[in-house]
Amino acid sequence: MASSCSLFHSSLASKSNFPLLHHRNHPKFNRPTPTVISCTSSTFDPSPAISSSNNNSPSPQKNRRLADENIRDEARRHRSTAKNTFSAKYVPFNVGPDSTESYSLDEIAYRSRSGGLLDVQHDMEALKKFDGAYWRELFDSRVGKTTWPYGSGVWSKKEWVLPEIDPDDIVSAFEGNSNLFWAERFGKQFLGMNDLWVKHCGISHTGSFKDLGMTVLVSQVNRLRKLKRPVVGVGCASTGDTSAALSAYCASAGIPSIVFLPANKISIAQLVQPIANGAFVLSIDTDFDGCMKLIREVTAELPIYLANSLNSLRLEGQKTAAIEILQQFDWEVPDWVIVPGGNLGNIYAFYKGFKMCQELGLVDRVPRLVCAQAANANPLYLYYKSGWNEFKAVRANTTFASAIQIGDPVSIDRAVYALKNSNGIVEEATEEELMDAMAQADSTGMFICPHTGVALTALIKLRNSGVIGAGDRTVVVSTAHGLKFTQSKVDYHSKEIPEMACRFANPPVQVKADFGSVMDVLMKYLGDKAPKH
Repeated sequence: MASSCSLFHSSLASKSNFPLLHHRNHPKFNRPTPTVISCTSSTFDPSPAISSSNNNSPSPQKNRRLADENIRDEARRHRSTAKNTFSAKYVPFNVGPDSTESYSLDEIAYRSRSGGLLDVQHDMEALKKFDGAYWRELFDSRVGKTTWPYGSGVWSKKEWVLPEIDPDDIVSAFEGNSNLFWAERFGKQFLGMNDLWVKHCGISHTGSFKDLGMTVLVSQVNRLRKLKRPVVGVGCASTGDTSAALSAYCASAGIPSIVFLPANKISIAQLVQPIANGAFVLSIDTDFDGCMKLIREVTAELPIYLANSLNSLRLEGQKTAAIEILQQFDWEVPDWVIVPGGNLGNIYAFYKGFKMCQELGLVDRVPRLVCAQAANANPLYLYYKSGWNEFKAVRANTTFASAIQIGDPVSIDRAVYALKNSNGIVEEATEEELMDAMAQADSTGMFICPHTGVALTALIKLRNSGVIGAGDRTVVVSTAHGLKFTQSKVDYHSKEIPEMACRFANPPVQVKADFGSVMDVLMKYLGDKAPKH
C-alpha cells in the first residue's frame, strides 16, 4: 500500500495562485496546516481542497454558487490566472529519443511522416516536479465531487490527459468513476479465487468504456472549432460502442457526427444509440475493417475529424481507467489485469496509465496484462503464439463479441509494445466458451457483455493452467453493459444457438395455470436446491 500522504511537503493547498474550494469533511483529510510550495499551473485548481483542521468540529459549509451561475461559471470564477506549466504533444509512436518529429495537439494529425502511429507525449519532467504522494492526494481529493470538470473520472486527471485545454472547451458527462466490484461468488465457485474483481467500465454514459476516450477527443474537437480549424464534423467506423459514444458527446456539444456501421453486424441496442443522438448513420455492406478503410479515405478528403482509435487522443481518456483501478485499491497494484481486445487501443491505454503512475512515483510497478480475443477474430493471439515472429491480418468471422470482431487492428503495434513491456499474455475464447463464461458470471449476480465473457474465459484458462494463482489479485475489465447484448442472452437461454450446448442455460418453465401443477414444479425445484448433507 502507498505510504501515508506526504502531499503537503510538495504542495496541494496554495499560495495566492491556488484558488481552492471548500470540501465536505472527511477524516482522511483532517491534518495539520501544511507547509506548501507554489505552483504556476492554472490547471491546478484542486477541488475540493484538503482540510487543515485536526479537530472534530464540522468543516465550513461550501457556499452555494450564485443564482445565475452554473458549474462552469463557478469553476471559471475560482480559476487561477497563473501560467500553465504542463504540456503534451503528438510524437511518432515508440521512436527513439533522437527523433525530433512532433505535432501540436491543435494540429489535425493522425499518423507520422513515415505513416506510423502517433502517441500523446506528456512533459514528464514538468510532472515530476511533484512527487507521487502529491498526485495520489490530488486525484483522490477530486473523486465524487461535482466541481467542473473534476467530477469526471477522466478530467479529475486533467493534468495527465489534456493539460492545456481550457475547461470551458471540455465536453463531459462526468464519465468514469466506474464500479470496481468484488466478484466473490464467481471467483470462489468457479475459480477458487478470493481476490477477483471486475472493473465495470460499461457503467458509463453510453454503456461502454468508449466514453472515456470520446470525452477527450470531442473536447479537443470543440477547441479546434473555436480556433477556426477546418473541422465541420466528426466521423468514425464502428462495431457499435464507438458510434454510441461519439454521437452522444457530439450531440452534447452541438457538433455533427457521421457514423459508418457494418450492415447487420451490430446489436439493435447499439444501432439505436447513434440514431437517437442525431448522428448521420451510414449502414455499409461490409465488415468493420471495410468501414475503417472507407472512413480513413473520406476524412482525408473532407473536413471530417477522424474519431477511431487510430487517433491517439482517445487513449488519453481510456488510460484513466487504469489509474482509477489503482485508486480503488488505495494505490496498491493488482497482479493481473485482463482486457478484451479488438482494435487493440485499450490494452495499450491501460498499460500507459499504469506506466505513468509508476514513472511518476504513485506506485512501484506495473501489473501483468492479458489481452483476450475472440477465436473468430484473433490476429493478436496468432501473432503471440508465433513468438511475435510475423503478424498477419485475418478475416474476422462472426462472433457474439461483436465489438471486437476485427481482423486487421489499427493498434497492433501499440498492443505488442504494452504486452512485451508488462510481461503480458494473449488468450482466446471460442464462441461456446465466451457464452458459457457470460452465463456463469450472470448466474452469480452479474449481467455482463459477451466481450467480458471473452476476458473471463481467458481468466478461466490461465487459472486452470496455474499461470494465475488462487491468491492473485486479478481485475477483469468489463468493457460494455450487458443490456446492449440482450439478444445474445435470449438466444443462449432459449438454446437457439446452432451447434452450442448452452450448458448453463436457464429457460423459463412452462406450467399450467392451476395450483397443483405450480406446486409440483416448485417442490421439485426446491428439492433440487436443498442443501446436501
